[in-house]
Parts: sequence; C-alpha cells; structure tokens
Amino acid sequence: MRAAIKLLIEAGPLVVFFVANARQGLIWATGAFMVAIAASVAASYVLQRRLPTLPLVTAVFVMVFGGLTLYLQDATFIKLKPTIVNALFAAILFAGLAFRKSYLKSVIGEMIPMTDEGWRKLTFRWAFYFVLLAGLNEVVWRNFSDDAWVNFKVFGLMPLTLLFSVSQLPLMTRHRLDEEAAGQAD
Repeated sequence: MRAAIKLLIEAGPLVVFFVANARQGLIWATGAFMVAIAASVAASYVLQRRLPTLPLVTAVFVMVFGGLTLYLQDATFIKLKPTIVNALFAAILFAGLAFRKSYLKSVIGEMIPMTDEGWRKLTFRWAFYFVLLAGLNEVVWRNFSDDAWVNFKVFGLMPLTLLFSVSQLPLMTRHRLDEEAAGQAD
C-alpha cells in the first residue's frame, strides 16, 4: 500500500499534466501541474514528516517556470524547465565529483550501502544521464509539437529513467558493501 501511495504522489502530477494538456492545452496543463505538484509535496510531508529534497527542488522550479508560463501566457518557460533542472542536477553532481564528494551518496546513501568507488562511478553516470535528458528535452521541445513534447515528458522520461536505473544494478551489485562493512562505514 505504501509503495502505491508513493507512486501516486510521484506520478500523479504528471498524469494531471497529461490529462489537462489533452483537454485544455499546455497553458491550462501548466496551472494544473503546479497545483498537483504542490499537493504532492504536501502529501509527502504529511506521510514522511519531512520534505524530500529532489521533489522539493523540482516543485520550486515548476512554480517558477510555471508561474512565468501562466503570467506571460508563453509555454516556452515550462518546456525549458526540464532542461534547466536536469542541467542543474548534472552540474551539482559534477561539481561534487570535482571536490571528491558524491552528492548522490548524500541523498540515497543510507538506502544503498556501496564503496566510495561505487558511489563515484554511479554519480558520474547519473551526471551524464542528466546531461542526456537535458539535451533530449531541448531536441523534443524545439522540433516537435506541444502534444509530442508532453507525451515525451510523461511517457518518455519516466521509462527512460527506469531503464537507466535498472541498468545501474550491476555496478551497484559489484560495489555493494556487505552488512558488516556497511555498519563499519557509518
């Protein structure tokens, strides 16, 4: 049940965005997305008693770029949001690596005990993946219709991210710490 609620909280705003776009267009969908993402962050807080970092950052960007989209009645701003968010995530991860720090480990390290080398490699791969997502978003929104971009955002990015995540399992398995080593690393 808890997994289903978490999935609803995470995917719900995208479903709202998709349905609103199909019925009323991208400007209306942006407003509905803003409301849905605010509700999603609030629901996460109620259930977990903390604000999750990545959804909160994403919500801030949705509010800023969605607000610009609504105020200026120009969908360009909401289309730019994934590019900017993914580029920012990539820059943060690359900057951390430059300073010999894995920010990815800081965010999810408690759930996945791995060696420092494993975290470095995984962080590097995710940083490049975020660069790829930023580039893909640019290609799609600049060369295809609004509906094609929304379909890509809703039905393309999530499966791509799931596939990429699953493709990282061999690396994570190779660098996984056993329970005793994980306890000593704390």
